[in-house]
Amino acid sequence: MSTPITAALVKELRDRTGAGMGDCKKALEATAGDLDKAAEKLRMDGAAKADKKAGRTAAEGVLAIAGNDQAMAIVELNSETDFVAKGDEFRTLARLVAEAAHAHKPGDTEALVRLQSGEATLDEHRRGLIAKLGENMTIRRFAIVEAAGGPLVTYLHPGDKIGVIVAMESGDTELARDLAMHIAAMNPRYLDAAAVPGDTIESERKVIEAGVAKEQEDARLDAEEAGKPFKAKPAEILAKMIDGRINKFIGEITLLGQPFVKNPDETVEKLLKAKNAKVARFVRFAVGEGIEKQQTDFAAEVMAQAGIKA
Repeated sequence: MSTPITAALVKELRDRTGAGMGDCKKALEATAGDLDKAAEKLRMDGAAKADKKAGRTAAEGVLAIAGNDQAMAIVELNSETDFVAKGDEFRTLARLVAEAAHAHKPGDTEALVRLQSGEATLDEHRRGLIAKLGENMTIRRFAIVEAAGGPLVTYLHPGDKIGVIVAMESGDTELARDLAMHIAAMNPRYLDAAAVPGDTIESERKVIEAGVAKEQEDARLDAEEAGKPFKAKPAEILAKMIDGRINKFIGEITLLGQPFVKNPDETVEKLLKAKNAKVARFVRFAVGEGIEKQQTDFAAEVMAQAGIKA
């Protein structure tokens, strides 16, 4: 025996699942008006739609931060377009993920998406929103930063595309906030020289050595063309040049080595010494960094869907 499918029943299913009115009506019709079965059908249909869209690149999105004085969590939630990323439902999901990451401190992203939030897991919330909005979405990454004895501060750049957490061992909150904004602007990859991996330095050294060798060869060719004698730089001078450029490279990619953005005449390291302050750790996320974006010809795509040949 079927239940009459009224507007009130469709609305009840919509309120329960968040699915569109048309999808709710179709699900109720397919299940003879059984609300529980219709909700399950919508969930399964949503999962199928999410799986179908999983291969599509999601490089837009937002960052969300949640926490307290003891620990802060930052997460990146991606979508295919910035239009979806600006929507309230998408941003609400990002906040849910950040709050769950802070509350449970999972070991990795796989554990994070399995966490329960209300009546569903985070992954089920994600799949449901994919089915509703029609775009692939990914809970890409997160980080937890715990307090280290000093201020624990955060910074989200307007638009929520760049986010920073800074944990200080010592120093005041105003300095920590200035450093968070510096990190957002200057994008240091490491805290100090000791934190730079050896293979990163060696890789850069090879590039620099090749560049110095080319400079020497170019100078020799220029001298020959001008009919002038050429005297190669001594090996010890070339070694000093290479070491100097390596040190410059390390300064550029480390927080302590960078000129402070509010006073470029001093490095962050000198600023911290002057303030008797110390940074324990920082995390900086930027939406979509490291994701290769697909270049889409939307006009050609629409023409293809319409069966129009270019």
